[in-house]
Formats: sequence, structure tokens, C-alpha cells
Amino acid sequence: MAQQLHLQAQHSQPAHALCVLKFGSSVVRDERDYPRVVQEIYAHVREGEKVVAVVSALAGDTDALLGQAERVGGEAAPGNLVARLARVGELRSAALLALALAKVGVRAATLDPHEMKLVAEGPALDSDLVDLDAAHVLAALEQQDVVVVPGFIADHEEHGVVTLGRGGTDLSAVFFADRLQAHRVRLIKDVDGVYEADPSEMPGARRFERLSYAEAEVASDGLVQPKALRVAADKKVLVEVAALGSCEATVICDLGAKPSAPLRSDAVRLSLLGCGAVGGGVKQLLEAQPDVFELGPVLVQRPRSSRPGEYTRDLEEALAGEPELLVELIGGTDLAADAMHRALSHGAEVVTGNKAALARHWDSLHACAARHGGGLHFSAAVGGGAPILETLRRLNGEVAAVEGVMNGTCNFLLSRLAEGWDFDRALATAQELGFAEADPSGDVDGHDAADKLSILVREAFGVALAPSLIPKQSLRDLALGAAAEAHRRGEVLKQVGRCWLEPDGSAAASVELVALPADHALANVHNEENRFLVTDAGGKLHQVHGKGAGRWPTATAVMADVHDARRAILRKEPAVSGPLKLSA
Repeated sequence: MAQQLHLQAQHSQPAHALCVLKFGSSVVRDERDYPRVVQEIYAHVREGEKVVAVVSALAGDTDALLGQAERVGGEAAPGNLVARLARVGELRSAALLALALAKVGVRAATLDPHEMKLVAEGPALDSDLVDLDAAHVLAALEQQDVVVVPGFIADHEEHGVVTLGRGGTDLSAVFFADRLQAHRVRLIKDVDGVYEADPSEMPGARRFERLSYAEAEVASDGLVQPKALRVAADKKVLVEVAALGSCEATVICDLGAKPSAPLRSDAVRLSLLGCGAVGGGVKQLLEAQPDVFELGPVLVQRPRSSRPGEYTRDLEEALAGEPELLVELIGGTDLAADAMHRALSHGAEVVTGNKAALARHWDSLHACAARHGGGLHFSAAVGGGAPILETLRRLNGEVAAVEGVMNGTCNFLLSRLAEGWDFDRALATAQELGFAEADPSGDVDGHDAADKLSILVREAFGVALAPSLIPKQSLRDLALGAAAEAHRRGEVLKQVGRCWLEPDGSAAASVELVALPADHALANVHNEENRFLVTDAGGKLHQVHGKGAGRWPTATAVMADVHDARRAILRKEPAVSGPLKLSA
């Protein structure tokens, strides 16, 4: 049995940046919009931000509730009773968003106004926020990546429950940003900023890059609630107005108006290679954004579709549309690497989750991207939805060691073995549940973890270490009853990948089966969950969590890269425009 890990669980998380994101009814129109909202939130989480997500009711829900109140209670219905009914939409939407985040492995909780002591004063249907138990919200954020709160509603000493007026979720978001000392509040709208005129009525209207608070109240023409802008001005809260997945935003602050450099508005041409569990999820998310992505024929082994041109078996056909963005999810090594090289050689952006191809073709792929002006994005290759690579990049080379539980198949198998199952039965069950491939050798024998470690070594230490040079322990070599025996001792057997920097500047790594104390940070990791412990050069420990496998966690990580790649493409080709003016 491998020796105990040299790193022990600690509670020494670094201070996190905090942002407040607001999602109104124009963005969350119905439950089909939650995946896009989750993508927006995940993009901030993976960059190391803690997020307070302030959400409105689904489109039409509040109006329906107010209409119901009038039909039942009459036109003169008491405002405090109307507010009690109107709040239902926001409470439901907040709970649904937290569920959608949990589905992809983002640690999220929701808090209701009474739990946060969120208090307002004023008329029952147009109150102003005055107090919040900020410590309670921040304590929740210590345990979660995201806290979802309902906008538009609050508690009231006299009325019990109140609403904040039309557009009140903007006010909620600004108030949270001020009281929690967030570095910014981003109001997500159905347009990507404040324009000189309504772009739906005046095609070619230009967007502002920056506005003062007073200018924004004039120019936004109700896009941002005036009360919210006045509170932001009084409290000096930096406000951004943007769309889902937006490349840019209008910043509202103390500085005066500045026009934006216009970006391309047409859809990015995209080719998708592979439509398995993850590829199918990515395809579904791409097809929900036809104004953003123009999807060509999807490369699959066995095309099945009633729509001509939806799928192809021919790589040439899949790449024939001169894609600006290639998403490679076919697996394997040489064919995948060849497709990525071809796209990169034409200056395209490439997104992949293919750890095996990356580990074996790292130098040539990166050289090709640098030579031709393309980009290579691969966050999903290690950790899936656990943003370990982003964490390493933020540390900027100041890393001493990384260790983690990074293989869901082995997690499942070891849990069953600890319960006394034999290996063959555990493996058969894992395959039935989709936790193991038909050929599980890559997972069971440690090759999957070694590929991931090879990439982690590159990102953490900037040196090469081939997967073949990393020693691996196989679950097949585990002594009969070893997992159950560890369980009886109060320990948990895990497959742990480790990499570290040697004193001479070289890197070393291993894949081992380790008996961990039950209170170790890596012991309580189940099924598809991944967890990493990163020790920085100063000895501080950083923990990274997330679901490392499964359709939606991995597809969400891939889509975060896709949106980064799209932003890179649009910034390469700015549009041309004329003078800018404020609306009257």
C-alpha cells in the first residue's frame, strides 16, 4: 500500500474576489434558459470569483401573480397582501437556479430574505432596501461557490413582505454589491450594454463603453431601474450592463461617456467533432444559441438524423466550412490531434477536452497555435467542471505541489470495494450506471490520471513529463479485501494523483492507491466528484472542487472555453462605426 500523503487537509482558503450577477426576466424567460444562466455563473466561478446571483421571476410570472391578486382581491387590494403573492415568482426562480447549478457540480445555496435579514422601508409595492445581515451571506459563501438570492422582494417591519417596484431586482443587486463590498455588480440583460438608441428599433445604434451614473439614467431609458442607479451613484458601486456570454459591457461609474469599439455581430462558424455524452450536451447548448454560433455538420461514427447536413462521418466535410472555432470531443489521440493541427494552422480557435491527445502532442499543438495566431483551450481536459487549470494559471508559476482525486470510475469502484463487493461485480455495476467505459483499463490502471498529471505538470511547473514516465498503481493489483480493511480502520482508500517540483527544478508525479484518514480533504469525494489540493510556493493550500465527469458538468466547462474562444475571435475583427450620441 502506498504511503500516506504528505499534504494534510487544511482550511486556509485564499481571499476570493466577489461579484454580484443579476438575471432578470428578460434573460430567464422560462426553465430552458437556466443552462445559459449557469454557463454565465460558471465562467465567473472558474476564474476564482465567489458569486451572489440575484434572480427575478420567470418572464410573465410576476404579471400573472399581480393579475391574479387583482382578480381575487380587487383593484384596492392591500399592498402588503399583494406583495406576499408577488414574491412567489422570485422565490421559485432562486430555488430553480440553485438546482440548475447543482446539476453541473457548482456548489450553490439559496437564501430567502428572512434568512438574510434583508429589510426594506417604504410603500409595500415600492420599497427601498435599508439593511442586510452581510455576515450571514458571507458565511454561506465560505461554504459555497454561489449564493442565489431572490431579487425584487424584502422583509418589512410593518408590512411583513414588500416588493421594490418595477425593475426592483436591479436595486437588489446594487444593494447586495454595496453591503457585501463586491468589486462589481453585473446586470445581465437581453442586450449587451446601454446603447444610444434601442438597437431593435435603430439597427446600427452604437453601444457605450462607459457612462456616468447620471448619463446612464438618461441613456438607458428604463433598461436599468432609476432607483438602482441613484443608489449606485450614492454608494459608488461599479455597475456593468451586459448580455449572457457578452464580450463587452457598458460600465457605469463616476467617469463620463465613452463610445465602445464595435464588435462583429454575426454568428461564429463552429465545427463540432464528436457527439457522445459530452458532445451531445455541447451540441444541445450550442443549438440553443443560433444567433451566436453557426454550427456545421457534426462529426460522428454513425450518423442518425432526419435533418440533412446535421451529421457526417467525413472529417473533410466537418471541416469544409472553414470553421473559426473547432470543438474536438472525439477522443483518441492521433486523429484528434490531426484535426486540431489543421484548424490551428488556419488561425482558428480550438476547444478540446482530450487529455490523451494534449499530453502526447502538447508541444506541437501549442507551437501551431502560436505560429498561426490561433488559440488552444482545454479546461475540461483535467477536472471536468472542477476548475483546476484556471487555479494554477492564477498562481502564475508559484506552485509547489498538486494532488487530487481525479477519476470518477476509480472513486466508484473503491467505494463499492470498501463495502465488501468483489472487483468484477463493482466494475459491472459501474458500467451499467455509466461510471465506467466498456474498456475500463485507462481508468483502472491509472493511465487516465497520468494523462491529467502530465497536463497539470505543464501548467503548474512549466516543464514536460510524459504520462509513460509517471508510475501508476492499478486497482487490479489491490489485495483482496484491502478497501474493506481500510474502511474498518476508519480510513478511506482513494486513487490519488500527485505532482510536485523537485529542488533541482524537475517535476515528479505518481498515481497511487492511498489510505486516507476519514477527515482528510480528499477522503469525502464520491462518484464523479473531483477534488484537488494545490500547495503554493508560500505553503498556502488551495482547494478546488467540482464534478469531474458526466454530460452536463463537462459540457458546461467546454462551453466556458467556447465562449472564451468566441470572444477572442470577435476581438480580432472589430467593425467600423460612426459618431455616438446620448438619447434624449
